[in-house]
Amino acid sequence: MSDHFQFTRNYNDLSTNKGFQFEFCCDRCGTGYRTRFKSSATGMLTEALGTAGSLFGGLFGQAADVSERVRSSGWQQARDEAFVDAVEELRPDFVQCPRCSSWVCRKSCWNNKKGLCKSCAPDLGVEMAAAQASRSVEEIWAHAQMAEEDKKLTEQDWREGIRANCPQCEAPLANNAKFCPECGAKIKQVAFCSRCGEKMTSGAKFCPGCGAKAGG
Repeated sequence: MSDHFQFTRNYNDLSTNKGFQFEFCCDRCGTGYRTRFKSSATGMLTEALGTAGSLFGGLFGQAADVSERVRSSGWQQARDEAFVDAVEELRPDFVQCPRCSSWVCRKSCWNNKKGLCKSCAPDLGVEMAAAQASRSVEEIWAHAQMAEEDKKLTEQDWREGIRANCPQCEAPLANNAKFCPECGAKIKQVAFCSRCGEKMTSGAKFCPGCGAKAGG
């Protein structure tokens, strides 16, 4: 048996005088896996010696010291052996990421396709769903904070662009107005190509549909 123990950072020792049990946890999600309880013959002997010392005294009064020596040597050796068995028992449930060296559970935190933990190589489908959900929440908050007149804006309004001031008198516009409140000028000048009828943006010199010169 090797004298070196691997996989010793993320575990809890639940052992008692009566036996050994260990709990290993995933570095990423914290999920714990616990080994089966393994009884300790050495621990039972330690408990028996301690009980004899308390009942009979005298010669057996030295049993408490004996039990401590049993625990410090035989119990520790048995505990080490039990720990090695525990590591082998739960090793199939864990894998070490070659990039960040974290020990993660195979069930939830390991990306089989990439050979990396999901902290280093997240599932793209999960990340896309999370991003979409986050974006939806942002849009809900943005819409809730929007002024009532702005809620009436359509996608076409956003695509055409919204002016901040009047193109004629340059008065500032407080909302998506159709006419200037100062001079009455029409804000959005919609033009159509005289040749093909294609809608043209304001100020365009040539038709985007047929290339004809505006006003030709």
